[in-house]
Amino acid sequence: MNSLVPVSTSGDAAPDYRQDALWVRIQQFVLDDAESALPFSHRLARENGWSRHYAVRVISEYKRFCYLALTTGCEVTPSDAVDQVWHLHLIYTQSYWNEFCGRVLRRPLHHNPTRGGVEERNKFRDLYSGTLDLYQRVFSVSPPEDIWPTVDERFANSSAFRRIDTASSWILPKPQLRLWARRSR
Repeated sequence: MNSLVPVSTSGDAAPDYRQDALWVRIQQFVLDDAESALPFSHRLARENGWSRHYAVRVISEYKRFCYLALTTGCEVTPSDAVDQVWHLHLIYTQSYWNEFCGRVLRRPLHHNPTRGGVEERNKFRDLYSGTLDLYQRVFSVSPPEDIWPTVDERFANSSAFRRIDTASSWILPKPQLRLWARRSR
């Protein structure tokens, strides 16, 4: 459901993140393999039903998230969209562990899911709220709302997500009850 990242408190963050060597390395890291028939960003877009443009934007936000995880000394939680990038990157094991963690981050960045329950839900809501605040402080801009929704939006339907084969199943949106009530008047 949600992800928690234990972070280093080594103080790698520079006063201006754009001057930080870690930030530069993260920004220079390319997830798409130019020789691949299905580059990472295309697969990410396809598997999530996103445009390629949106997928590239979310990859950029994933990089910001990783920077926050390693430099702020705080535990952070990604948005669902950023978490989808992380999940996909994790299955590209050589890229993730050898190149990204090994050469770019120069330390492991583990993905730890929730254990479930009310206490964990509250913990992750608080961590996500803190992540949004850290984002604003470190990057001096608000996180894009289409990628980083509010806390309530982020966790509203988290238990309802399922992996579905769209070749064998139809996906129809549920009607909003309030719309039905208006039509019956």
